[in-house]
Amino acid sequence: MEGDERMSSIAEKLYTIRYKVDETSHLIIKDQDVCLHCETKECQDFCPADVYHWMDKESMTSVAFENCIECGTCRIGCPTYNIEWVYPKGGHGITYKFG
Repeated sequence: MEGDERMSSIAEKLYTIRYKVDETSHLIIKDQDVCLHCETKECQDFCPADVYHWMDKESMTSVAFENCIECGTCRIGCPTYNIEWVYPKGGHGITYKFG
């Protein structure tokens, strides 16, 4: 790259967004038993913002909804459609700096 131009990492790009966190999650695991029996735990891989994390000790999927970039991948990425995704209520959610 020429001059000061450089490739931005995903973490650097995620830093440019603002998120007004609501008290209530807009991402809901419908049934934790489904997650318990999921062999692949794909939600940990397809989410670009690392929202989903399997916790062995608790035998459940944690949801860090405050990291969500509202891409909607989880609506179609979960092979059992066990994640309910809705838009955050008005005034909450993500604001992108560059469009």
